Amino acid sequence: MKLITALTAALWLFVTPAQAGEFITVASTTSTQNSGLFDFILPQFTKKTGIDVHVVAVGTGQAIRNAKKGDADVLFVHHRPSEDAFVAEGFGVQRFDVMQNDFVIVGPKADPAGLKKTHTPADAVRALALAKAPFVSRGDDSGTHKRERSLWKAAAIDPSQASGTWYREAGAGMGATLNMAQAMGAYALADRGTWIAFKNKGGMDIVHEGGAGLANPYGVILVSPKRHPHVKAKSGQAFIDWLISAEGQNAIASFKLHDQQLFFPTANTKLRKH
Repeated sequence: MKLITALTAALWLFVTPAQAGEFITVASTTSTQNSGLFDFILPQFTKKTGIDVHVVAVGTGQAIRNAKKGDADVLFVHHRPSEDAFVAEGFGVQRFDVMQNDFVIVGPKADPAGLKKTHTPADAVRALALAKAPFVSRGDDSGTHKRERSLWKAAAIDPSQASGTWYREAGAGMGATLNMAQAMGAYALADRGTWIAFKNKGGMDIVHEGGAGLANPYGVILVSPKRHPHVKAKSGQAFIDWLISAEGQNAIASFKLHDQQLFFPTANTKLRKH
């Protein structure tokens, strides 16, 4: 028995962390999860490195709060000002560009508020307010919600004054918000990836898109091991390095639904289209 125990202990010394069931926790968003991106790219990373990735998919605001508490090794979100602040405040090591897609405003195909005729996102939300057309906000401090608030601010409109009337706050993820909008015949802001993956589109369509104001960049950051010594810095950085490598960027570019590319790599601009 002592010999077996000794042999087992000796063999354990030769097992790498990944072989021993190494995993990292990534605080990320519902858009990366609900679109199916992680289901597509993470097995490729795990096959290469042996490191499993556990994703906690919530709104960007909650993901950042989780990472600040040390409840993640890596932060992967889409609100640049919040990401920069996360690093500046010492919670993250360094931010890296990973990919982007864009936001779209969706609503009834008949478009009673006339958003298809507008030229800028600010004009589009201004048209919503003028028509008092039903609009469903995520209302959850996610990256999408933060962008929506910036659109209202650009239009010099405070929609919270209409809360509970034509302006509704779901307090939920993107899928639930889109389902609520579809049921109400309402408008909503969505990231394009989730919209493409969304299956309950009946009677809805994209009514406003395009322009820098709707660009949706994603960044990835290693949570600071100085702030939280338990962070798995080596494995977390290995994940980041893979995401921004040619292999990871090509994996992102290869992810498609209905023959549409959902995310465009930005770590290497030469690989932005696949």
